Amino acid sequence: MTEILVVTSGKGGVGKTTTSASLACGLALRGKKVAVIDFDVGLRNLDLIMGCERRVVYDFVNVIQGDCTLKQALIKDKRLESLYVLAASQTRDKDALSAEGVRKVLDELIAEGFDYILCDSPAGIEKGAHLAMYYADRAVVVVNPEVSSVRDSDRILGLLAAKTARAEKGDDKVQEYLLLTRYSPARVALGEMMSVEDVKEILGLDVIGVIPESTEVLSASNAGTPVILNEGSDVSQAYTDAVGRLLGEELPLRFTEEPKKGFFARIFGS
Repeated sequence: MTEILVVTSGKGGVGKTTTSASLACGLALRGKKVAVIDFDVGLRNLDLIMGCERRVVYDFVNVIQGDCTLKQALIKDKRLESLYVLAASQTRDKDALSAEGVRKVLDELIAEGFDYILCDSPAGIEKGAHLAMYYADRAVVVVNPEVSSVRDSDRILGLLAAKTARAEKGDDKVQEYLLLTRYSPARVALGEMMSVEDVKEILGLDVIGVIPESTEVLSASNAGTPVILNEGSDVSQAYTDAVGRLLGEELPLRFTEEPKKGFFARIFGS
């Protein structure tokens, strides 16, 4: 059975598209057939992070408007056999999307036997973000541990509870998870950043992942490689853990505390 997952946030620049790309790759690495859709019409960043920007011929809006078939628009990832990307349009605006058009594309993907459809949402509460979450079964809310990001995400939780197909039908609510990005235990200790428990208490969500602050994220994005594929890095391990939790595994949270200094580091302060 296909599951539709939206990756969303209230604030831009929190690592949402990086998260969408890494979760999609992580699920495909587990043998799942995955499609990831960029809902950010007019901007389009997912294809850059996935490293397939030069292979975009048709996009999401083209499929909705009948300019091409879904198979023509889907881009098969070169690294993972079961992963496909549907890029956003750079030349249209958000009004090109419609609930009926999105439903048509999702139904076609379901008919093609995809296990997971990831909807990479634009930030905020405008039309593209609403349509990205509208048909979702589960939602990953991406948050930086700072007051403005947490506050804006609270608004998104209100929309997930009231403005989705599940809410309108009175079905079980969209299942929500919290994923913290750019987390620095050292800055938390200095009082410069909210702790995991602080954010969890305010938003009332289960934490599916804590992604440590790292320059590797930018380097991977610039290289067109989802950071989860940088094996051995802390960020890759954190995203891999998040994928495991999405699949129902019980895993302890890592990267939430500063590594303890060894004896000589304590003595010499380095």
